[in-house]
Amino acid sequence: MSARVLRYVGQAVAYGAFIWVIAALSDAAYQHLPEDQATVKLSLRHAGKLVSECRERTTEEMANLPANMRAPLVCPRERSALVLELDIDGERVVAETLAARGMHSDGLASVYRRLSVPAGQLTVTVRMNDDVNVDGFPYEDTQTVDLEPADVLLIDFNNAEGRFEFM
Repeated sequence: MSARVLRYVGQAVAYGAFIWVIAALSDAAYQHLPEDQATVKLSLRHAGKLVSECRERTTEEMANLPANMRAPLVCPRERSALVLELDIDGERVVAETLAARGMHSDGLASVYRRLSVPAGQLTVTVRMNDDVNVDGFPYEDTQTVDLEPADVLLIDFNNAEGRFEFM
């Protein structure tokens, strides 16, 4: 046999061994969740209400400012933090206060939580307060869902309609 033929045979053996290793590893039983588990994902981005409304500057305030800074209205940019709670079958599993992002705390607050839950029928309650000037939870929804093993329930907030969505 020539060296060229031996080289091709060696390459074929090496590639065959590589393919066999990949096939053996891909056939291994990988189980993402236990057989009786499902997943609940809470994922949302929302801007809280402004902490305070615009106000007019007083005559004294205007006099103390340079001429180029004498805007009659002061409008703060800071947004309220989000207070978010998630209950599953009456048990609180998420209770967080999420600050607005950005240098001036004027951006969106965001959260992503992934929870493994037992498959079956669950009562899921999610509530949110996005206004520091309001007590309680202006946004709240409760759904009863039936999750099969390996199902994923996604909970999001529809900013345009002002309500939670369960998908």
